[in-house]
Amino acid sequence: MQRSNLKRWPFALPTLLSGTAILACALLLLVFACLATSAAQFPLKKHAPPKRPRILAIAGVTILVSDIEAAHRYYRTLIDPDHTCEYCDNGSPTFLFLPSGQRIEFKKIPSPAPTDLLEEVSFLTDDLDAFAKYLHFHKIGYDEIKRQHTGDVFALQFDDPENHHISVTDSFHLARGDEFNAGLPPRDPSNTIRIIHAGFVVNSRELVNHFYVDLLGFRPYWHGGMKDDGKDDWVAMQVPDGTDWLEYMLNIPPHADKHTLGVMNHISLGVPDVHTVANELTAINVKAPEPPKIGRDGKWQLNLYDANDTRVEFMEFKPVQKPCCSDFTGSHPEPPSPQTAPAMPQQP
Repeated sequence: MQRSNLKRWPFALPTLLSGTAILACALLLLVFACLATSAAQFPLKKHAPPKRPRILAIAGVTILVSDIEAAHRYYRTLIDPDHTCEYCDNGSPTFLFLPSGQRIEFKKIPSPAPTDLLEEVSFLTDDLDAFAKYLHFHKIGYDEIKRQHTGDVFALQFDDPENHHISVTDSFHLARGDEFNAGLPPRDPSNTIRIIHAGFVVNSRELVNHFYVDLLGFRPYWHGGMKDDGKDDWVAMQVPDGTDWLEYMLNIPPHADKHTLGVMNHISLGVPDVHTVANELTAINVKAPEPPKIGRDGKWQLNLYDANDTRVEFMEFKPVQKPCCSDFTGSHPEPPSPQTAPAMPQQP
């Protein structure tokens, strides 16, 4: 009898193993069912993307020039033709501060010279630490710029998809130390100048839109072209929490000459009355290459150029006639109040 059982045992082994496998599978299914029930009752919390801090205005620009001191004198003359500035000859020629609290920084053109002499556009935010977290979450690399005398971070620098240099700061005094005063005193409350937009050459509207619209929250303000053919040559995109804007300069040939690039890569100074500015500059023998004109956006403008062909556009805050091509979809900028220093959007 024992011998007979031994003979049958090898044939019983598959049945035994099969039963063990079935039991193991049943146990696994039970475990998975318990885990699924637990996950349904206590779902794992996903990290919500950080909210983008506000972008309030243009804080300043950096312009590449061949002669820093000469450029400082030229831009100071445009901004303060009556020479009411009391400290301009005492501070560093590297910086020029507007009555609005915005700044223009001058840097030497490197060799070889880049095609874009508008080196950087800086924007004002109300929470720099939160902005750093926002950029990190979206995998946008940035550099921290620190004050030399305190070591505090006062700006974050990064590039857009077409390598335009951008920065954000939560201070009106972007690079100012104790050696600088509060800014140019307004010479006339009715004609206080401030930077209202900056423009640069854009090759792919869709690519930069993903960056400025989808990630940074910029919104359309106006778009139009040189001709009434439906093609856009300029697209104005306002900051999400203010009225200043970036201007995409489209359809520029890849080998455009220096003057054309200077026209496109430009800054715009908002004024209540362009003709008043033109008369003030004429009185001190600063001649514009052309008289004031109404642009395709319906606003009066006056164009001048520095020694390196970078265009400085004076523009009235509001249109005087209906624009071509499209309607405005955002509020127009306002002249800064002379009672507010600096006259920029206030932090909460």
